[in-house]
Amino acid sequence: MFVVVRSVFWLTAAYLVIKPGVDLPDGNAVARLALDAGKQVVAEQVTAIQCTSFECIGGKAVAAAVLASPSVGAPIPPNNSVPVPRPRLDRAG
Repeated sequence: MFVVVRSVFWLTAAYLVIKPGVDLPDGNAVARLALDAGKQVVAEQVTAIQCTSFECIGGKAVAAAVLASPSVGAPIPPNNSVPVPRPRLDRAG
């Protein structure tokens, strides 16, 4: 009986939080903003490092190149070609 009461409580709490008809934020937009903010923080920290060796300068260059790369959430262009399976052999039936 306690399981039923607990389930009713959590379902009611979820209903109150996520009501029907409420517009939820776009998850991709929020993720893109978070990723861009994280990249900016990392870029600021990398530029703040004082380098004297060649390895450090090279590491900063690699980090700058990675941070300048396109976002992970960038849309992939659709591939309209559908793979066609190979025909069966005559001896396979």
